[in-house]
Amino acid sequence: MRKRLEQITPWLRLDCRNELFSSQSAERLLGVWDYELQNGEGRNKKPDYVIDCIDDVDSKVALLQYCYQHSIKVISSMGAGCKSDPTRVCVGDISASIEDPLSRATRRRLKILGVKEGIPVIFSTEKPGPDKAALLPLNEEEFAKGEVGDLSVLPDFRVRILPVLGTMPAIFGYAAATYVICEVANYPLEYRAGEKGRDKMYEGMLSALQGLEERLARSFEGQDAVGLRIPLGKDDIQYLTEEVFRGKSVVSGLTNRLALIRWRRPEGGFKIEGKDGREGQKTMRLKLSDLVCMTKEEAHKHEREILTGDKEPEQLYETEVIDLVARRQEEEKAFDKYR
Repeated sequence: MRKRLEQITPWLRLDCRNELFSSQSAERLLGVWDYELQNGEGRNKKPDYVIDCIDDVDSKVALLQYCYQHSIKVISSMGAGCKSDPTRVCVGDISASIEDPLSRATRRRLKILGVKEGIPVIFSTEKPGPDKAALLPLNEEEFAKGEVGDLSVLPDFRVRILPVLGTMPAIFGYAAATYVICEVANYPLEYRAGEKGRDKMYEGMLSALQGLEERLARSFEGQDAVGLRIPLGKDDIQYLTEEVFRGKSVVSGLTNRLALIRWRRPEGGFKIEGKDGREGQKTMRLKLSDLVCMTKEEAHKHEREILTGDKEPEQLYETEVIDLVARRQEEEKAFDKYR
């Protein structure tokens, strides 16, 4: 590996350590550098970034805990074993990582140590299936040899390795490298937090938005909302939720129980504009840029106090929320050119 890296970038100075990481070795391996580089720099300098590619839980937890406690930037690659769908590879906070035994074990161990969030990770939301790769059960001959741990290469190291499709670890690695390059270069970077493939959630959000628009129409001069149709589909809901709002509430940043709702009351009120050409169906003016993403609880309050109440968003929300909504609305206008 060292020889290959030197062929690619011969100006690198490599300090290779072939040893198992642990809490005992953490300070020696990740503490302040005590040697100088050729240009005189290097002394009294902490690592700029740590990329964690360990798949032993003990070592992984020790590394992430040390980095968290010493404010060292780190990104952690979770398990690529038994994964085969590159479209399900995500970057997100460790608190949001799912569908991965390594991530689950790491997350639980860190939580016990007081680390619940704040560590970006690469993980796959691909679900296991009956026809997908998995560990075969150990046969009786293996158990007859004695303790299963005796089969391991290193003391206290896991014995069995999940089957891995060779391309998937490379995809995880490229995702981690891209993240670090952008972070070090201060390039704008904001990953979506939501899980991909959430069709039922988008359908539910669309249905809830339809119901909201009907309520708003009825609240305006007693209009008849029967047959009201909103000019949006499930793809629009997914686009707004994931691409524009990154799967997060603009108010709290939470990623669960999401809903889309109008940000402001329209000028002239919630007026039904007439039929759209099909018998019995009516429309009400609604653009993608009119909507924001919130949790359901936040949306109920927003509807009560702003859409059917007498407040403006500026009276209800902090400046940071108002500015974030403005940025997202501008981004949506830019994104819309390419849809």
